[in-house]
Amino acid sequence: MEELIQDKVFMAFTTYAAIVILKMMLMAPITAYYRITRGAFSNEEDVGNKSADEKKKLLRTHPDVERVRRCHQNDLENIIPFVVVGFLYTLTGPELSAALLHFRLFAGSRIFHTIAYIGALPQPSRGLSWILGMLVTFSMAYRVLSTVLFL
Repeated sequence: MEELIQDKVFMAFTTYAAIVILKMMLMAPITAYYRITRGAFSNEEDVGNKSADEKKKLLRTHPDVERVRRCHQNDLENIIPFVVVGFLYTLTGPELSAALLHFRLFAGSRIFHTIAYIGALPQPSRGLSWILGMLVTFSMAYRVLSTVLFL
């Protein structure tokens, strides 16, 4: 285990995995911010002791809140596989330069994806950033399977 922690590829992986995980975790407070500023809550207990009329106004969806929630959902669908596959990838002994390319491309694509999603940038910006992240994960998965395939 000590050897793994000192491995430069593993150190790079843990750095970029932590970056994208933190980015994903930040989506929850961003969602809360949008809920508060847009006055759109999803649970009755979130609106407290308001009158029935006020509750009806506050218990609703808002397009901005839903956009942030979809962005967070997309992070969950992409960052978790990256972390799992990326960990297995580090165990295959890739070159540091190739590993850094994978990790940096993925982190950059997810950060840009969030900017494009929340900022409602025109397509294909968001789509291209999503595709890039997926290709990175598929590339690492291919390396894992081509290195250790055992059927």
